[in-house]
Order: sequence, then C-alpha cells, then structure tokens
Amino acid sequence: MITIDKTSLRHIREPLAAPFGFKGGYVNELWQSVVCLQDDIGNRGTGLGVQSVLWSDPDVHARWGHERGNAFMQAITAHALASSSGASFGTPLDLLDGLAGEARAYADREWGQGRLRATFALNALVPVDHAAWGLLGRRHPDASFFELIPEDYRSALTARHDRLACTPVVSYGMTAADVEQLLDDGYFVLKIKLGSDPDGDGDPDKMLAWDVERLEQIHRIAERRDCPHTGNGRIAYYLDINGRYGGMEPLLRLIDAAERMGALGRILVVEEPFPEHVHASVADLPVRVAGDESVHDERDALARIQMGYGAFALKPVAKTMSMSLRIARTAAAYGIPCFCADLTASPVMVDWNKNLAARLPPLPGLSMGLIESNGGQNYLHWDEMKRRHPLPDGAWIEAASGMFRLAPEFYARSGGALGSSEYYDRLCGLH
Repeated sequence: MITIDKTSLRHIREPLAAPFGFKGGYVNELWQSVVCLQDDIGNRGTGLGVQSVLWSDPDVHARWGHERGNAFMQAITAHALASSSGASFGTPLDLLDGLAGEARAYADREWGQGRLRATFALNALVPVDHAAWGLLGRRHPDASFFELIPEDYRSALTARHDRLACTPVVSYGMTAADVEQLLDDGYFVLKIKLGSDPDGDGDPDKMLAWDVERLEQIHRIAERRDCPHTGNGRIAYYLDINGRYGGMEPLLRLIDAAERMGALGRILVVEEPFPEHVHASVADLPVRVAGDESVHDERDALARIQMGYGAFALKPVAKTMSMSLRIARTAAAYGIPCFCADLTASPVMVDWNKNLAARLPPLPGLSMGLIESNGGQNYLHWDEMKRRHPLPDGAWIEAASGMFRLAPEFYARSGGALGSSEYYDRLCGLH
C-alpha cells in the first residue's frame, strides 16, 4: 500500500495565442495545475492538469467568469488533496474511488446553484490522479505504464500502435486558409467545432445555419484531397457539437445537409450532440455518435451504449486516467471503440493521453489509433512548455504528416508521462 504523507498544489496561467472558440464561448487563457504527492517513504509523484471551466461546466463560466471559475476549480483540487493526506491506496483507481464523491459534494456545496456537472469535479481531480500514478511508478521503477494498470483493465487495451492519427481542432475562429494549412501539413482527421452562437443571442436556428455553412466551407476545401489512412481514401471529419443541440431535430437537419453537400460519407464520428440530460436513441442514425461530456463513469457509459452510441471519447487529461480506464473496460465489453480527446493539454499531458490511445483498437474507418491534440495550435508558449517535458527530445512528441510515430522507446519509457521534470518538481516545492 502507498500512504500519502505530504501534498502540494501550484498553478501556472498559460495564455493562448488567440481566443479559442467552442461550446458557444471563447477562452484566452488556461490554468495549468501542478500537484505533488509524497509518500511515507519519501517517493514523490508529480501530476499535471489543465483546467477548462468552459468545457467542464458552461454554467460556471457564464455565471462566475474566467477568474472566479478557475479559482473554484483550484479550490476543489485543494480540497481533494486535504482529503488525501494520510490516505493509503493500492492503485490510483482506489484513491479516486475515495476522493471523487467527496470532491463532487464539496463542489456542489460551494457552487450553491444545484448540482454541478460531474466533469467539473473530475477535471479538478486530474492532477491528483496523475500524481498518484507517478507515485505508483516510483514504487515500480522498471515497469511501463501499461504494466502498472491492474490486469482486469488490460483486456480493453489490445493494440500497440506504431502510429496515432493526430486530429487538430478547427475552432470557430479558424479561417479557410488555416484549414488549408492543416491539410497541407498532412492532417487527415479534422475535429470541427460546431454549435456556435454567431450573434450571441442563443438562437438555435442561427446556430444550425452557421454549423451547416461551416461544414460546407470545410468540405469544399477538403473534398478534393485523397488520404491513404482512411477506409474510403478521403479526409475524415470528426464533428464535435459539445452538447449544443437541444434534441434530435437539429442533428437530423445537419445530417441531411451533410448528405446533400456530399460530406456524409466523410464523417468519422459525431461527438456529444446533446446535453447530457437528453436521452435520445441514436441507433438508427447514419453516423457513429460518440459520448464525451455525458459519460462520467461506467454507469453513464452503459446508458449511452443502450441509446445506440457507437464510440466514446476518453479523456485522461480531463476526467482522470483512472476513470478513463473504467470506461474503456465497459466499452470493450460491448465492442464499442474508443479514442482519446484533448483538453488543450500541455506536452506532458498529451503524452499522458498517448499512453492510453496507443493501446486502444482503432475506430472503424481508420488504419490506426486516434488522438486529438490541439495545444500546439493554441498555446502562446508551446515551445517553452515542451522544454519542461521529462523527455523533451522524444521523437513521439510532435506530429509529422498528421501522425504521432510511436517507436519502441515510447513504450519503454511511457512517453515520459511518468518521468521527472525538474521544472515541475521545483515548482511543487515539497521538501
């Protein structure tokens, strides 16, 4: 058993190069959390997180804004650390089980406006969970990340990819020239953010009109390109609606529009079209629908499977690695493919995601695993952030021709995600 003796929490405010538009809003800065856990024999595990208040719960972002919303999430992380002091665990999954319920209860009390979305508390717990895996790694220094995973979860992780398709994000503000550049750079899966509020008045018809026009604009750019890595030889579209459609009608209208413009066959997956309280069957739709924000645990995953969802976006960087493993195991039991989505993660956290994405069977229509990574597009100081990586010269860190290449060294060293970074260790300040 590992017993937590000391804890530390810091944060870094990382500016974005330009406002990043999604979920009907924009962000221009993201707070990076840094947690250190020290056990009773002196081992230390450092864990990182990226706070995304707008993604985790748009109501908090709308009511409290950027500063107060981020301070609130930091307070949840601090509360979880206080609860973890003196706790013992065998695996990080055990620790998360002990912290998640209390963190949600604390968050709801402090919010005072009813129940927060579960993703908000999970987002706050990511650096704690990451640090717990780091501590486990210190106890087993010769083990890879895969070898640290409890055996009954490994059955979901049957792949060992030497390449991962890297999907960048096409956010609201990106121009046609920006999209052309992504394709010129070799990216072949485009994550297209839909659900814009073009006039800021919440009009759903304007939203849908904007979405259709946006998809048509991108399709006109991409339709003439070929691709050797997809089943149909074409650029693939990954539509992320972020729960912005209130029901089935706008989704059906979007699908009809996609069919008319010739884009329907290019859609690899449609992610999270509805708010999580909308329980609509998607089994008969001609597109694969993936759950993301609506899936907080195994029970939610099973509910979405029963509604006909055909994939899950796993987010170790947003909902903890431990919970992502639980969801992956549930999905695998029903033959549901998974992939890893981003949260504008730092270079270390992208490699945290890669450790899971590298082991997941590919989505139908792709010849390799899939991972979203948009930090390089969005952070102003991305190159400086890369220098803080435990293995800054790793050949797997940057995508080339739209892919991350995973050599044996990536697997042997777990992509550096469990390694020690002098910068983050110094920032934690535990002695």
